[in-house]
Amino acid sequence: MSAVVPYENIERGADWLRGGPEGDVVISSRVRLARNLAGVSFPGRMSGAESTRLMRLAQQATLDIHPPVADGAQSLLPNKLHWVQMAELAALDRMLLVERHLVSKEHAKSDRVRALLLSLPDERHSIMVNEEDHLRMQCVMPGLALGQAWAAINDVDDQFEEQLDFAYLPRLGYLTACPTNVGCGARLSVMLHLPASRLSGELERVKRAAKDMNLTLRGFYGEGSDGAGDLYQISNQTTLGRSEEQLREMIELRVVPQIVAFERKVRDELLRQRSRYFEDQIFRSFGTLRSARLLTPEEAMAGLSLVRLGVVLGLITGLSTAAVTQLMLLCQPAHLQRLLHREMDQQARREARADLVRHRLVCCNW
Repeated sequence: MSAVVPYENIERGADWLRGGPEGDVVISSRVRLARNLAGVSFPGRMSGAESTRLMRLAQQATLDIHPPVADGAQSLLPNKLHWVQMAELAALDRMLLVERHLVSKEHAKSDRVRALLLSLPDERHSIMVNEEDHLRMQCVMPGLALGQAWAAINDVDDQFEEQLDFAYLPRLGYLTACPTNVGCGARLSVMLHLPASRLSGELERVKRAAKDMNLTLRGFYGEGSDGAGDLYQISNQTTLGRSEEQLREMIELRVVPQIVAFERKVRDELLRQRSRYFEDQIFRSFGTLRSARLLTPEEAMAGLSLVRLGVVLGLITGLSTAAVTQLMLLCQPAHLQRLLHREMDQQARREARADLVRHRLVCCNW
């Protein structure tokens, strides 16, 4: 069992993968805030004494902070921030947090004194302590819900600001380790499922359009990653001179609806003009996953992407969209090992992954 995430949470997947507004294309929405304490060096230049002081102040501040339970959350229990020392976690548990998008790869691998604040039971709020900035607070919501995510993380930010003195200048805004985050310190991102854009060769067009609006389109795990499972994150590149509301309006109300409409249009065109090819890609993937005895993570993600598309379009019945999306997470290496209660080498994981995917897709009753 994971030392951080309860086994029942692992078994049922992640709350932000359960489907929400525009859920056929939009997987989730995330708002992340970067904050630093006044008078304390940025993490990259911290002394040991400053690091100890930061940890003490951050941990003390969490005692009176309670993240709100979002509408539609699975549990009505009050959320509480749990303090986790990253150095005390096994490598497998740190990787599980990366796979659940609760910490960055850099935070999981760093040898600095660092911590995680995680809201349980819903996991919608996570705060990295001593990553690139002193605090990196985020809220993740299912579907297109940047407004809800912003309201939720802003409430947590306000509670912290009542107890901590954040570095802020009226002329510039919040001060951050990276100049691109100076200002409101907010990074807003939406995760999109774009299989038709990729199949039709139109994905580069989407990337260029995002770049023209000073946005960036990255892979499943953010900067430096590829679009595993045709999953991409679109987010703002800079924050200076723009408020959180301006960023939200641009991404949630202008840009993402256009990408959603474009992806749906391409799906419809493929069904009308290249239906035999399109359906063959979907059902070939479905058949392979229901028969395979060995699967790499890349093979599983690629196949499940097309199965999800088939479910969304009504070509594949007996499965829910959310179930297939959750399976994309459960077949990741750390999740697979925690789900099955044992650590495995690469060959054993390929076997276990194939068994898990085959069973879930054949039974269709989970």
